[in-house]
Amino acid sequence: MNDTEAIERLLRRDPPATDPELPDLAEPAAAAGLLDVAYATLDSPLGTLLLATTPRGLVRIAYLDHADEDAIVDGLAQRVSPRVMRAPRKLDEPRRELDQYFAGARRTFELSLDWSLSRGFGRRVLQATARVPYGAVSSYGQVAAQAGSPRASRAAGNALGANPLPIVVPCHRILHAGGGLGGYTGGLERKRRLLAIEGAIG
Repeated sequence: MNDTEAIERLLRRDPPATDPELPDLAEPAAAAGLLDVAYATLDSPLGTLLLATTPRGLVRIAYLDHADEDAIVDGLAQRVSPRVMRAPRKLDEPRRELDQYFAGARRTFELSLDWSLSRGFGRRVLQATARVPYGAVSSYGQVAAQAGSPRASRAAGNALGANPLPIVVPCHRILHAGGGLGGYTGGLERKRRLLAIEGAIG
């Protein structure tokens, strides 16, 4: 029996009346080449997060009170691969590192990242942002310059507003040149809390 047949058998099998748990299909699906994007949720001090990963690395973090879970999963299916499945074990390491970060026990993430949801100048802005260290801040103009367009601070802000990997790619560390918070996809209160976790603001 090949992997695809095994998955089909699991899908057809009725769960026993004494065991309400559904079978874990993530591993056989991955082995059969039927899982390209795994996702799971994480309860955090900032609310529930949806995390998604591909074989290349973490591809998406989303605040679920700012977006519907089904809409995020549909977006991943359209923009990354239709082979999307809830598979919490595939997200064990990102969830562990985020838990450590929120507890103040981690300053850098050691996760591989999949940049496929960003392109061109926007990706360069995000990659420049990823280099801003814990506890430090930068400005929209500075990351625009590092991305190759010093006068494109507004476009840099737009790229940061579309950041598919908030927290891990720390767009919360980017402020207005005068010190104002600027914007944040998850809301300014979350931006303040992230900066406070890192000691960047009081």
